[in-house]
Amino acid sequence: MNLHPEQCRAARGMLNWTQQELASLAGVSRSTIKDFECHRHALHRATETLLIEALTRGGVILLAAEGEGPGVRMRQPAC
Repeated sequence: MNLHPEQCRAARGMLNWTQQELASLAGVSRSTIKDFECHRHALHRATETLLIEALTRGGVILLAAEGEGPGVRMRQPAC
């Protein structure tokens, strides 16, 4: 799966995370996230994987860009 900058921003918004919080949870620098979300540079594959894993652990589902484009959904809480 390819993470899109808009998806990253949307996922952070749904989780109410700052760029710094995501950076800390993923083990990357805040500037990496800032530059990615502002379309300044693409992510290395390993960095992309770290971000996806952190966002998924946080409770979001990243939807692939099929047809209408990428998306984000919150996972159902376990009851």
